[in-house]
Amino acid sequence: MFLDDIADSRDIQIPKNAIERIIGQVRAVEKVKIAIRQRRHLLFVGPPGVGKSMLAQALALNLPKPTHEVRVMHNENEPERPLLEVVSKEQMENESACGPTTRGMMLSPKEVPFFVAEQLGFRCTTCGTLSSDREMICPGCGVNKYATRSMGDRSPFSDIITEVFDYSLSRPEKEVQITRTDKNGKETMLIYRKIEGGRIQVIDRASFDAPKKVERKRKVLVPLNRIPFVQATGASETELLGDVRHDPFGSHPEIGTPAYMRVIPGAVHEAHEGVLFIDELPQIQHLQNFILTAMQEKKFPITGRNPQSAGASVKVNNVPCDYIFVGACNIGDVEKIIQPLRSRILGEGYEILLDTTMPDTDENRLKIAQFVAQEIERDKRIPPASKEAVEEIVKEAKNRAQAIDNARGCLTLRLRDLGGIIRYAGDLAKLEESTLIEKKHIIRGVLEARPVEYQIRESYGSLWKGIGKDSGLGTGEDFGGKGYR
Repeated sequence: MFLDDIADSRDIQIPKNAIERIIGQVRAVEKVKIAIRQRRHLLFVGPPGVGKSMLAQALALNLPKPTHEVRVMHNENEPERPLLEVVSKEQMENESACGPTTRGMMLSPKEVPFFVAEQLGFRCTTCGTLSSDREMICPGCGVNKYATRSMGDRSPFSDIITEVFDYSLSRPEKEVQITRTDKNGKETMLIYRKIEGGRIQVIDRASFDAPKKVERKRKVLVPLNRIPFVQATGASETELLGDVRHDPFGSHPEIGTPAYMRVIPGAVHEAHEGVLFIDELPQIQHLQNFILTAMQEKKFPITGRNPQSAGASVKVNNVPCDYIFVGACNIGDVEKIIQPLRSRILGEGYEILLDTTMPDTDENRLKIAQFVAQEIERDKRIPPASKEAVEEIVKEAKNRAQAIDNARGCLTLRLRDLGGIIRYAGDLAKLEESTLIEKKHIIRGVLEARPVEYQIRESYGSLWKGIGKDSGLGTGEDFGGKGYR
């Protein structure tokens, strides 16, 4: 197919495989394919907008599905040292699927403990707002309640995610089990189970026989049905390494929360059997040693990280974290990555400098056209682009390759900025109630969808003059070189 063969962007086929949606970056794609087969670590180096995060996500989407679930269990002999359980998919299939049938007390989501409502999907973990467990997006803060660190709905491959992974199963839990100890020292297990109508059924220990009592005192840390991609860009120490929630009553047998129920996995644990991606890796320099340790040992303990917290004495050892590490950074920040981590990546993977241009050929022009179709499909709020509009984007890709990278006869791979032009042009088309993005919309988008520095120079002549005007002080030139008197 050539550009002359299309009527508009709807005629351009968008590949189903995420790797085939990567524009340019031939060398990097080759390394990604090796990493999928051989489980190699990667470091992508290059300017913003050339596809570093897309490469990492494409890698994750082509990995085998996870085969193990990680659970933490109550330790009757030493509650502050919860036990770890790693269960294979086969073992889970052999477990009894039937639960208790005894009728229990019915409660509303606001009547159960906060952490129970969170795990069942009724309460937002970010702002605490209650909503239906079927609502993915919290009505209070707009956060995805079920996928805070994974690809979620922000990924350019969201359509592939829903096909490849049964994402609905990795959202809220269907039931939560906790143990309590009464004043006589007798343990009681409570199960909070969702039922129809947004109600929660509470079933006590008496509904189970003795062998099942011990088995069900557990919490799932890393579910089997999950997307094997975790992005930890800008993560804090607790988000990256896990934590134990604070409870003002600690593990008090009557009013406290059991220790094992307060254990929270970190990004290194959630990425088990998948990909841990950290963009702007040099910005978390103080945590790079922890990432290295987890990569080497393939396991990392979870413990309370605030010495003032009731969780400080709780520790779960040997939590698995066998992941493929993918880091990314800009060219000028490479030296801020600690050498032991770089050595580990080079010893078990590749460092790759991403391309900023590709040759201007018919095949690559069609790749830019494919990018236009992908961005329109991803946005879902702008109309298709006409053939003339697509050709104008190709022309702009050629102009930018020469202007920014001094590469004649090439097309730019700084595609994020091109995506901004496409969206701006699409918004103009919607404003005019046009059924297509036309060439005129792209031309206007090229002129107006520019960084503010360019707009300041155009309006004031220079950035310095703009700063002077903004401050209200002006510059010497504004007053004949004499300034204020």
